[in-house]
Amino acid sequence: MAAGTARVGSALRVAVVGGGPGGLYAAALLARQGHTVEVWERNAPEDTFGFGVVLSDETLGGIEAADTVVYAALGAEFVRWDDIDIVHRGRLLTSGGHGFAAIGRRRLLEILHERCAGLGVKLRFRTGAPAAALLAASYDLVVAADGVHSATRQSGAAHFRPTLTSGHCRYIWLAADFALDAFRFEIAETEHGVMQLHAYPYSADASTVIVEMHEKVWRAAGLDLCDEDESAARCAKIFAEALRGRPLHGNRSAWTEFRTVVNERWSHGNVVLLGDAAHTAHFSIGSGTKLAVEDALALAEAVAAQPDVPAALAAYEAARRPAVASTQRAAAASMRWFEELAGYVDQPARQFAFNLLTRSRRVTHDNLRLRDERFTRAVERDFGCPDEDTPPMFTPLKLRGLTLRNRVVVSPMDMYSARDGDGTPGDFHLVHLGARALGGAALVMTEMVCVSAEGRITPGCTGLYTAEQAAAWTRIADFVRTSAPGTALGVQLGHSGPKGSTRLMWEGMDDPLPEGNWPVVAASETPYRPGVSAVPRTLTAQDLASIRSDFAAAAVRAAGCGFDLLELHCAHGYLLSGFLSPLTNHRTDAYGGPLENRLRFPLEVFDAVRAVWPDDRPMTVRISATDWAPGGTSAQDAVDIAAAFAAHGADAIDVSTGQVVADEAPEYGRSYQTPYADRIRNALGVPVIAVGAISSWDDVNSLLLAGRADLCAVGRPHLYDPHWTLHAAADQSYAGPAAPWPAPYRAGSRKPPAGRG
Repeated sequence: MAAGTARVGSALRVAVVGGGPGGLYAAALLARQGHTVEVWERNAPEDTFGFGVVLSDETLGGIEAADTVVYAALGAEFVRWDDIDIVHRGRLLTSGGHGFAAIGRRRLLEILHERCAGLGVKLRFRTGAPAAALLAASYDLVVAADGVHSATRQSGAAHFRPTLTSGHCRYIWLAADFALDAFRFEIAETEHGVMQLHAYPYSADASTVIVEMHEKVWRAAGLDLCDEDESAARCAKIFAEALRGRPLHGNRSAWTEFRTVVNERWSHGNVVLLGDAAHTAHFSIGSGTKLAVEDALALAEAVAAQPDVPAALAAYEAARRPAVASTQRAAAASMRWFEELAGYVDQPARQFAFNLLTRSRRVTHDNLRLRDERFTRAVERDFGCPDEDTPPMFTPLKLRGLTLRNRVVVSPMDMYSARDGDGTPGDFHLVHLGARALGGAALVMTEMVCVSAEGRITPGCTGLYTAEQAAAWTRIADFVRTSAPGTALGVQLGHSGPKGSTRLMWEGMDDPLPEGNWPVVAASETPYRPGVSAVPRTLTAQDLASIRSDFAAAAVRAAGCGFDLLELHCAHGYLLSGFLSPLTNHRTDAYGGPLENRLRFPLEVFDAVRAVWPDDRPMTVRISATDWAPGGTSAQDAVDIAAAFAAHGADAIDVSTGQVVADEAPEYGRSYQTPYADRIRNALGVPVIAVGAISSWDDVNSLLLAGRADLCAVGRPHLYDPHWTLHAAADQSYAGPAAPWPAPYRAGSRKPPAGRG
């Protein structure tokens, strides 16, 4: 494909491959700028797949600014509504204030056809486009809007580098010949499994109806053997109440698995991908046409603003990638939620509805309260908020004999600042932990405190294996108890295993010490960073007994120090985590092989610690719920690991992920680890602590109300602002007992005025 060299200031010859909404709208916008545009569409003008299209107010605002003619035509046709109806086990719950606008897909295409024709765009229907390479040689700009199965993307795959990932559900697009009153989600619990309906009106007398279910359910129900008519009839019977007994019909409808499309590059020379050819996002957040139209707006804007085609395509991609990536993250969360729907149906009805509404993290507690305060207040009452003035995050939680005054935890964070390298916490730890304890969180956790000198990660890591260390920790616990009464202080006990004898984080994270090393041990002789990290010695039966004793002795000291809660660190590739993961445990004895065996030593350590830890004080366990690497801990493994610890007496599971193998590939993003906590909580009913990029009090409230977590551990925000929790209370106008300001700080409990204010 040759790069376009024409300057945008002059009229361009533009070829558009694909006559869907994105391609047509791009053609219209470019034609308005004076460019010569031709569109190739292999189907007839009246052909279309699917039924209704939902557009957001944001997208409509962009259309209005770019082309008032199209905006006016759409405005005359749109069906608008505000409510979402959710039916859970026969109970209808309605949430209002959402604001939707929908139009029939065929009518949308007709409007765009008329606009293109009026602007002189040449429309070729029932005509396949020439190969992209041929178009690129004859036109200044080639817009590939040829859909999820894009031939352009496929022919240029070596450059675009696409990744296509299939979901675990099957779905079918159908229609009903009447208009629903709202966007409707309904759950059917059948003998074959859970099925769900997504439906919304798109005209005065028609609604789109999507039926979706896990592929296992689809096959068990025999729907894989049904043709279009039989599928429509069976779906209409399953959801007869929602459809008021009306039939469903298709439009060349077939059961499909959703494919998420991601491309490393969106352009090659003068060829650019647009809409589903470039990216897809699950239909459950109504984003496909929206994204394509917004692509068209951005492409036209870039062409108008840049000096030549290469610059325009670079600007287009730079402008759109962040928004598309954000939408795809939200869509992936929504898609996973529906894939795992069976795990949520036992939730109370209102919590289930709130969970569904906030599944993508785009809708949160705070903006849902703005949209529908009455509904949100009802969810809060069900959750147990003491009164209407108490946000969910300031609702107490009891674990054994410990009552936490709110749901915020300061995460364990390694400080690498032990005094003189001997494992003893000093003034730094007193100030660090003391400041966080004064900051309002219910529970402040220490860093991983090592149970032996050989169990340290670095020379700067703290321990609890000497009387001097215990005395230093007692000093810190005493400060918290006297200066921050009501704040619980937790200790996390661990052993570095194969990740030990390394430099301080800021000197080279996970890099071995240049001198003064100590031998490292592990479940197996598997170095954390092959070729870099030291090869650990495989632990013998005698070693295992000694380490169990080290953990128990440290727990006895921790109890004497006055810690309120103890957490056993079984995550992040440290010693106990190394036993749990199949990627790091290659033993052939009773401690290796199947998960039951891999759990054996961590459970032995847990039992040894629980036996000496005071019965009225809670114990938690931190696990890595995925290794983010092929062949590692599976989703079911994580649930089984959590279940085993809960059965042995763990009061909560602290659900983290990764850091088990160096070649991991985490899917970073806002609250990216919380789905793992969510899965464990709803599968087992055991309390969980959610961690991982939880950065706002709104996120905390949302996760709690949705039943995805019981506590939220917030790390980096507490480094940025030690009083993060108190400030969260102030931001929400909360001044109750769950977030008391220390007496010397009360004068600062209101945000100071800014500038002249």
